[in-house]
Amino acid sequence: MRRISPTAFRIARRGTFREINRQIALNLIRANQPISRADLARLMGVRRGAITRLVDDLLGTGLVVEGAKGESKGGRKPMHLYIETRHRCAMAVDISASLTSVLMTDLLGQPLMDVIEFPTGAQPDALVDELVATVRRLRAQEPGFGEWFGVGVAVSGMVDLGSGRLQFSPTLGWRDVDLRGPLQAATGVPVVVENSCKACVLAQVWAVRGDVPEDGPVAFVNVADGVGVGIAVDGKLLRGTHNLAGEYGHVTMDLDGPLCSCGRRGCWEALVSKRATVARYLGVDASWTGTPEPWDTTMEQVLERARAGEEKAREALRETGRLLGLGFATIVKTVDPRRIYVGGDVTAAWDLVEADVKQALRENTLIGEAAETEIRAVPLGDRLRGAAALVSSPAFAAPIVA
Repeated sequence: MRRISPTAFRIARRGTFREINRQIALNLIRANQPISRADLARLMGVRRGAITRLVDDLLGTGLVVEGAKGESKGGRKPMHLYIETRHRCAMAVDISASLTSVLMTDLLGQPLMDVIEFPTGAQPDALVDELVATVRRLRAQEPGFGEWFGVGVAVSGMVDLGSGRLQFSPTLGWRDVDLRGPLQAATGVPVVVENSCKACVLAQVWAVRGDVPEDGPVAFVNVADGVGVGIAVDGKLLRGTHNLAGEYGHVTMDLDGPLCSCGRRGCWEALVSKRATVARYLGVDASWTGTPEPWDTTMEQVLERARAGEEKAREALRETGRLLGLGFATIVKTVDPRRIYVGGDVTAAWDLVEADVKQALRENTLIGEAAETEIRAVPLGDRLRGAAALVSSPAFAAPIVA
């Protein structure tokens, strides 16, 4: 249960119950649309009069609209309720080590356009300039998108929530980069900057129609150029004192291992990233030097050769799977999640590594039940979904009460 702080609290007002019920109604509409007032009243277990007041409040905010009439069950045809998605939009930005992606979405995270992609590059100032130019091009199309609700930026690295600055990104090699200021000046709307894996687990928690566990911890692990982890507990992001909770990618697993992008040796990221897998296949040192590796083999080629039956490629991937399972066992021992989502480029190889991942998990957990923790691979686009969720999810969040 959540403790009531004797110093930081909000007194329950006369309208507190109504505020809570309004958010419940909003989320039920979101999850069940199209839905009639009568069906909403049945789901909430309240009288029609109470639903009328709640729905009128929501219609007044502009978050809910009435749409097409449904089938009659003996009286007037009911007007269906929907979340308003036609006149509000959000901009989602995902910044990874190799590629930056931009997408306009509606309030539920559904795409309104094709994804715009361009190389991230080595210089943060140049990347910010490119993003601002992209914003200005999209603003010129504003009538087609509607009112901008905000901009969500998911970035590989550690973020200061108060300032919206990227404090440190090992894979990008950037420190103290202002991402929020220039984008907020260019758009005139709120900009939320967050670690990409925290954004990704948020996307799972706020999936419109999904079977995410309603309580307990869930984790999201992204394996690509680097390795990141986001954790949510009872639907709320686990942040820690400095927003660093979940940095499993930089937990040391081999003191004599390759040099990681963070400057330390043997981090989980240095053992299971794309770079690490390709280096293992080639039999070369995977140590991070800060410059592009001069290798003529890509992760995609390793996968292709493994699927063609090449044992050397299969062995490299099996070892990656084993090391992934070791890291998952560490996550299970620390937060005991109900489910671990896996995203990033590793999902293209999931059928080749899944068995080794699960075997290593079984061998390195403390009880049998923990070894059976569900692991689910998710599509590559979840980082952009997460960026969109940074903007849209607060509208549907439970009100803060003591």
